[in-house]
Amino acid sequence: MGTDTVRTDAADEAAGRRREQRGWYLYDWACSVYSTSVLTVFLGPYLTSVAEEAADAEGFVHPLGIPVRAGSFFAYSVSLSVIVAVLVMPLVGAAADRTGRKKPLLATAAYVGATATTAMFFLGGDRYLLGGLLLIVANAAQSVAMMLYNSYLPQIAPPEERDAVSSRGWAFGYASGSLMLIVNLVLYLAHDSFGVSESTAVRICLASAGLWWGGFALIPLRRLRDRRSTSADHVGKGPSAMGFRQLAATVRDMRRHPLTLAFLLAYLIYNDGIQTVISQASIYGSEELGLGQSTLIGAVLLVQVLAVAGALTMGRLARTYGAKRTILGSLVAWTVTLAAGYFLPAGAPVWFFVLAAGIGLVLGGSQALSRSLFSHLVPPGKEAEYFSAYEMSDRGMSWLGPLLFGLTYQLTGSYRDAIISLVIFFVIGFALLARVPVRRAISDAGNPVPTTI
Repeated sequence: MGTDTVRTDAADEAAGRRREQRGWYLYDWACSVYSTSVLTVFLGPYLTSVAEEAADAEGFVHPLGIPVRAGSFFAYSVSLSVIVAVLVMPLVGAAADRTGRKKPLLATAAYVGATATTAMFFLGGDRYLLGGLLLIVANAAQSVAMMLYNSYLPQIAPPEERDAVSSRGWAFGYASGSLMLIVNLVLYLAHDSFGVSESTAVRICLASAGLWWGGFALIPLRRLRDRRSTSADHVGKGPSAMGFRQLAATVRDMRRHPLTLAFLLAYLIYNDGIQTVISQASIYGSEELGLGQSTLIGAVLLVQVLAVAGALTMGRLARTYGAKRTILGSLVAWTVTLAAGYFLPAGAPVWFFVLAAGIGLVLGGSQALSRSLFSHLVPPGKEAEYFSAYEMSDRGMSWLGPLLFGLTYQLTGSYRDAIISLVIFFVIGFALLARVPVRRAISDAGNPVPTTI
């Protein structure tokens, strides 16, 4: 009888875990359309065109009296959004760990971001400042929401399942992005048939991403559950322990786990390069290569479709070769692909599609495995706090990559020089990651070491 009860309890626990994992996947399904349709495809070229409409004769706009080349405004807005996120995420992460109430915080961040994205319907004319403000709010909210979302991973999946669970989450996100892009492509190409202008079609595509995000977020918010904090460091701490000093406190705590900090530094650098490529690829294709919006949407759709297969395939490779080796291999592929992008001829969409295919095959896997590997390096009970630092360089909201891209273009006037400048992130990231002894890092964090890692 006792054995049967134990088996029943174990089966119930496993069933509950699977249900929560499926809900977790669906948040990626909900929010990834923002990263795909808004950040990667439509907003960069559209906001740039709005800024160009407001620019002076020399091609500069002047937000707060500061001269900014119109072509750099989008990149600078992305950079500013991560500064806002840096100030907010450590506070929210510490509050989530201290109270154990992640779900209300996730809901707040998700719906602030979804509302700002939906409001992008009202962009038009020369309202580049409104566009920049909505981008900053949506990006910062997305960062906070993804930090909380990622911090669920070590709680809903045991160590041996995390690579697979993380990869499935990314696959759900890319499948969602692909579906929405197909709808966007139909609307954009046939906008006359729908009785709307090209500009209106773009604004509908932007707003629909916000509605999708907010609508599907209801499912994971019903299935994910809060947990009491298990870390003694958070017990008895009230609001007086919070504040902007929380970021410094998190970094100080990480110094007790130098190998975790070493991995985070490597990830911050190479992922900064990945996310900048994602957020600036459409501008490179439209402004430097002279490709039309339909070509860019098709290329991003190809990335999304191949990223689903790439994420699942790299998840399987990690089971054989380990997550670290698989990530290192992906960084080599990123470097080669980006270098090839520098030499793409203008007006040749076929070669742009070849480049997109290369990006798609390594994109999902490199991100999914980085997330699952980091989850092994987080001390128990500090998931949200540590993932707040992790998220600072995730989802195209890093500030250094877009800033380098924007400055390079501002100084040279060449998007080719801007895109090749990003190679340095992959080279340095590879060198730093190769030096991290991940088995010892996992053990030092107080977690069980998987057989293959």
